[in-house]
Amino acid sequence: MNSKPAIVFDLGGVLIDWNPRHLYRKIFNDDEAAMERFLAEVCTPEWNAKQDKGRSLADATEALIAAYPAEEPLIRAFYDRWPEMLSGAIEGTVEILARLKEADYRLSALSNWSAETYPHARRRFEFFDWFDHVVISGEVGLVKPDCAIFDHLLAKAERSAAECVFIDDSPGNVAAAAGFGFDTIHFQSPSQLSDELMNRGIF
Repeated sequence: MNSKPAIVFDLGGVLIDWNPRHLYRKIFNDDEAAMERFLAEVCTPEWNAKQDKGRSLADATEALIAAYPAEEPLIRAFYDRWPEMLSGAIEGTVEILARLKEADYRLSALSNWSAETYPHARRRFEFFDWFDHVVISGEVGLVKPDCAIFDHLLAKAERSAAECVFIDDSPGNVAAAAGFGFDTIHFQSPSQLSDELMNRGIF
């Protein structure tokens, strides 16, 4: 076993503040109820998750418009204006990532993300260069919490699950990773993450 664990980061919600509400609050003029109805009933997380697994944005958009033709302009905005959903980096976590890189920890990213939208973030955030491996679900056709994507990551990292600390903001992903054998941290804030890493002797 390696003396230092590899550290595996989720991206959205951990290192990057991605949220469709950053865009749709503008479109709905801060009508929170109307926005939440639209995101719960039309451009749902379940619909978006299929793009994370590899469905094309064009096919996803046209299928949803066929089901909700009256909502076409709002649906098209989801991917036409997708970069507006990225409000920026979560700076406290980026600082932690930088400290880990400086301390020569092996760093991986494992994220459910469309292969077509990921390049927008990849160009914007230079910290992607700090990772030894980045696994994007839409590029490999696998999604968390499926065990197959954990296998894929570990093969690239050349580590066992027991040699990795897995950080994610999704309780479901954290539970699946724990069951797979990872040491897991359910991310809630940069300060909480820092404390969890300190408790493990990593900082």
